[in-house]
Amino acid sequence: MLPTYHRTSIVQGQRVFYREAGPAEAPVVLLLHGFPTSSHMFRHLIPALADRYHVIAPDHIGFGQSAMPEADEFEYTFDNLAEITGGLLDSLGISRFSIYVHDYGAPIGWRLALDPSYDVTAIISQSGNAYMDGFVQPFWEDLFAYATAPGADTEPGARAKFSAETTRWQYENGASDRSLVSPDTWLHDQTLLDRPGNDEVQLALFRDYPTNIDGYPQLQEYFRTRQVPLLAVWGAGDEIFGPDGARAFTRDLPDSEVHLLPAGHFALETHLDAISGYIRGFLGRVLD
Repeated sequence: MLPTYHRTSIVQGQRVFYREAGPAEAPVVLLLHGFPTSSHMFRHLIPALADRYHVIAPDHIGFGQSAMPEADEFEYTFDNLAEITGGLLDSLGISRFSIYVHDYGAPIGWRLALDPSYDVTAIISQSGNAYMDGFVQPFWEDLFAYATAPGADTEPGARAKFSAETTRWQYENGASDRSLVSPDTWLHDQTLLDRPGNDEVQLALFRDYPTNIDGYPQLQEYFRTRQVPLLAVWGAGDEIFGPDGARAFTRDLPDSEVHLLPAGHFALETHLDAISGYIRGFLGRVLD
């Protein structure tokens, strides 16, 4: 097994932590994590791909081991998170890569794909939406209510999304065998969510989330025009982004490959071998 390196880089004055493994000359695969986690979610996937690919998995600003400036010192928007990720790639001299997107990683990855500075050669989406299909209620009701009208009436529902109870639920929902999900996962994430000031980081991103949906028409036109190879590996039991979100890709990318697994939102925790196998087969075909 090839080693995984744990590195930091300064991008626009912010400390960005990232995990890196694999041959420097190999095709790059960029792993973009979702909420409420970090590159920690890829700790097992990285070595499963590193013999063939140069794998990079950053922590977004405000998450994991990256910097967490106060919400009044840094504008927490998905545009800015994508800009920081692009700055990391620029510092590493990387402009051509495949992306693996999960949850929040999707809107960040979509912005990179739409940026002419970069050449996204393939997309792997695991519960990373690009359509309104698949937004599962009631999880999203409180978040959309808060994003539409932030205030004392809607904020408690938004805050509940980063409670310890909800963090554990995000890992266990939809899993066919919950005993396969390590408690270390949600305890790790919750420890970072509970840092002083992180609540304001998460609320700012909740308020900005509608900008991702506003970008869907442009993204879908990109799919139709570019016909970028896409693999969707999705938990069929995901109660946040349901399987309709995976099927929707075939609307604009008829050659996309879709696999629904007996898993939930964090399918890597229970179906690592299946997902890594699908990725290796997919990238082996489309990149060659």
